[in-house]
Amino acid sequence: MTVKQTVLACGAAFSFFLSASAGQAPVRHRILLSQYQGTGGNRLIEVSPEGKLVWEHQPPSLVVGFEVLPNGHILYAYGGNPTGAQEIDRQHNVLWNYVSKCPQTLACERLPNGNTLIGEQGPSQAVEVTPDGRVVSTVNLPTSEKPFHRQVRHVHRLANGHVLAAMEAEGAAREVDASGKVVWEFTGLDGTFEALRLPNGNTLIAAGTQRRVVEVTPAGKIAWELTAKDLPDLNLTWITSLQVLRNGNLVVGNFIRGQEGHGAHAFEVTRDKRVVWKFGDHEMVKSMTMLRVLDDE
Repeated sequence: MTVKQTVLACGAAFSFFLSASAGQAPVRHRILLSQYQGTGGNRLIEVSPEGKLVWEHQPPSLVVGFEVLPNGHILYAYGGNPTGAQEIDRQHNVLWNYVSKCPQTLACERLPNGNTLIGEQGPSQAVEVTPDGRVVSTVNLPTSEKPFHRQVRHVHRLANGHVLAAMEAEGAAREVDASGKVVWEFTGLDGTFEALRLPNGNTLIAAGTQRRVVEVTPAGKIAWELTAKDLPDLNLTWITSLQVLRNGNLVVGNFIRGQEGHGAHAFEVTRDKRVVWKFGDHEMVKSMTMLRVLDDE
């Protein structure tokens, strides 16, 4: 049984859930998120566990995803003209910048070898770039979508060297080998934003405008799912980012474009579908595409 506690921060309500039986303190998180440019201006912001805005960065153009590096720097792709990816420190210094020749790139990931994996659109492909800006590999990410903007969202390099890509327009998660061959996929979704390969071999997928998260086995069977019906008070609109915490809980991003003003921008949920934390400051943020918890220890 849980007892709901509400505190005011930045003029809006933050909700935390306290386990009455265990006497635990309310769950609080330090977070970084990307605010969508169409509603309040595109920016990256950090929010303290107390709900205070403590840092913000104005990127050169549209940013829908980012990665916080182990040294605290931030890597993000930007989708304007020019388009590319860059690494910044907390003083807003640009430490690394890659300008792409494609029409738009909105996804990137720093690899263990120090290179950066970048998801390009038009054509749909994943390129690996060295710190000195050299492209050392290019992997085709097959899609039937012709307009570039919705071809690819997030990309991840798997332990086997393949690329796991969220193909937004096609509503698919695809694993592609170095030759560009699709070796695994799950389709039938809509607005797919991110897919994560789990240690058990299953794939966790943000199913976009279907307003659900699905965990899919290698054989393509749904092993677990979370839907808007499970959490009716959170106004699930477009499921975007996914983060698996050390405790096994999931942090889920909710892009409430067109539904601004109520519900949660993001939340932490257990596997038995209990919400233990949520972020819903609608004065600070109108809508956001990605959120990462920074204090997962």
